[in-house]
Amino acid sequence: MIWLANAVLVLHALLAIFIVCGLAAIWVGAAFDWAWIHQRLFRLTHLFAIGLVSVLSLLGIACPLTVLEDWLRNGSLATQGFIQRWVSRLLYYDLPAWVFTLSYVAFALVVLLTWRLIPPDDARHSGAPRR
Repeated sequence: MIWLANAVLVLHALLAIFIVCGLAAIWVGAAFDWAWIHQRLFRLTHLFAIGLVSVLSLLGIACPLTVLEDWLRNGSLATQGFIQRWVSRLLYYDLPAWVFTLSYVAFALVVLLTWRLIPPDDARHSGAPRR
């Protein structure tokens, strides 16, 4: 089951990268007029991902991916390899829960503001080329 725990850890890291880098890509893409950053499905998925993280944190519910990984490892980190240990260090910090909640909610608000400032294409215009 360790390989499955490692897969969950990598999926978790990819989700975090998608949330953080997705916002950066939207702003950079707006500056360079990249059409794909306006795709409604991409933007909805991005908004949903950070929204879910924020809501879970506000409700005091642990991330399901973290819970699943811990369960698959039986609470032990001793079996982690080099890559898994470093991915874990990138994802998990020893700070009070309120710091994370505040960070997630602030990030979600920035994503919402970005939705307003750099709106996705209207569903009926999603196939039309930009400019």
